[in-house]
Amino acid sequence: MKIAIASGKGGTGKTTLSTNLAAALAHDGRRVQYLDCDVEEPNGHIFLKSRWDRTDDVTVGVPRVDLDTCTGCGKCGQLCQFSAIVTVKGKALVFEQLCHSCGGCMAICPAGAIREVPRKIGVARYGGSSGIATGQGLLNIGAIQSPAVIRHLKKGMGDRGIVILDAPPGTSCPVIEAIRDCDFVLLVTEPTPFGLNDLELAVGMVRQLGIPFAVAVNRCDIGDDSVVKYCRNEGISVLLEIPNDRQIAEAYSRGEMMVQAMPKYRSLFLELFDDMIQCTRKKVCR
Repeated sequence: MKIAIASGKGGTGKTTLSTNLAAALAHDGRRVQYLDCDVEEPNGHIFLKSRWDRTDDVTVGVPRVDLDTCTGCGKCGQLCQFSAIVTVKGKALVFEQLCHSCGGCMAICPAGAIREVPRKIGVARYGGSSGIATGQGLLNIGAIQSPAVIRHLKKGMGDRGIVILDAPPGTSCPVIEAIRDCDFVLLVTEPTPFGLNDLELAVGMVRQLGIPFAVAVNRCDIGDDSVVKYCRNEGISVLLEIPNDRQIAEAYSRGEMMVQAMPKYRSLFLELFDDMIQCTRKKVCR
């Protein structure tokens, strides 16, 4: 069972929900893996107190030009949509930071002057804490290929037991890479106009991918009821509502999880998991 916790915007509580869900399931004796796929700013380890046992370098292929062989025809630069390779004074010049590793420049070069070399763009860490197998991707500063780090992270953890993926915010390529092969997506939002706007975008994304999903509303007693009305009109199930509880905020500020600071929430997350299982089987939450 692969469950992605996602949202259309940052700051809605994805990490709070995903780490607490993992902790509640582990406390219940379930075999759980937690993957922090927000590789630009991972923070799940702060709450899970993860200990890293292994670190993998994540690399991608970038072009290397043999200037003695290059004829300066310019076909590689004409093909590249990101200006990662251009022809200057009759020779190809590569900007590795802009390269998306499509391999097109190598394929189109008539002189065979371009080959691929590895470039490190980040790391993937693996470890565990309190019965939870944990993984974290971390993109290098200035690197742009988040999906490659997420892809490496997911392959390294395997698919045994319950896998909870803490997805990046938004609806762009990194989010697609994180959720695309999941069994279920829980979209976390907040009852504000910004929350509703970005929820609508996230719903469109998940529907396009054809993955069963439902919604969780964090800080449900602030703002208005527009999110709940939207979900009702769209036939989307709201499986969880978490109040704007001061105790939760205080625990968060200390780097603690609500299921530990307030055990009453543990049963709430176990019920959430059971509801997600039922939605996946019946496919009633699309």
